[in-house]
Amino acid sequence: MEKLSVVHGTCKNHYIYNGKNGIVKVTADTTVCLIERKKKNYLTLTRLSIMVNGHSSVFLGCRFEPASVAFSALNLAMHFHGWVSFFIILYYKLPLKDEKKAYYEYASLWHIYALLSLNSWFWSAVFHSRDVDLTEKLDYSSAVILLGYSLILAILRSFNVRDEATRVMVSAPLSAFAITHVMYINFYKLDYGWNMKVCVVMAVAQLAIWAVWAGVSRHPSRWKLWLVVFAGGLAMLLEIYDFPPYEGLFDAHAIWHASTIPLTYIWWSFIRDDAHFRTTKILKKAR
Repeated sequence: MEKLSVVHGTCKNHYIYNGKNGIVKVTADTTVCLIERKKKNYLTLTRLSIMVNGHSSVFLGCRFEPASVAFSALNLAMHFHGWVSFFIILYYKLPLKDEKKAYYEYASLWHIYALLSLNSWFWSAVFHSRDVDLTEKLDYSSAVILLGYSLILAILRSFNVRDEATRVMVSAPLSAFAITHVMYINFYKLDYGWNMKVCVVMAVAQLAIWAVWAGVSRHPSRWKLWLVVFAGGLAMLLEIYDFPPYEGLFDAHAIWHASTIPLTYIWWSFIRDDAHFRTTKILKKAR
């Protein structure tokens, strides 16, 4: 028995082969992925090994993960739908200032968040369809930037930071850390273990901030926020504790992608509710 693993995604699979008396026996639990080191670069390959009378044949080809590609594309579409619906509510259904600007103070921050989300899921789909060094780094880098910005956004919204100078002071160190990490994995060493730790810490930090703020602020849509935090935390375990793909398609990473699709819909629903809540509160104070 041989065990092979690939870090991104990540299939950890087993296969057994045995050949006796001219009889070929191949048992494959899943598609097996192999990381091959060549000139300090990692190339992910699909490997199928068959042994016939003591002779082994190996077939190699670039990895393609249709389930992860499809779910990444659906996440991209869901974020686009959420962003458009947020835009419509903000500028066509809620009252606007005289200069046609929204009352909601965090509108621009959510617009940036939407663009970063679209970018991240686009490169996720590309990477899972064509696993090469460039697409891998673009996928990892986009994810890190999105997580870093999401953490900043969680802090700014939960602490109700509205002053531009204060926003810059809060954002600067976290932005510097995220950018430094992106440069590290792109130009020095793509350390999968370290990258996973960084991403998990940023993800857990923002989930904790949102969860606590929802309870303290008594936000009218706090149940949506708690649902996303709780379900998102459980889904994140799929990235940490992996299992072999079912039918060679649905591994832990693919299922994690699938789980974020309905959560994205609920998340943007909360953002729309928050825009309505803040706008109503500001107008009541003005009166």
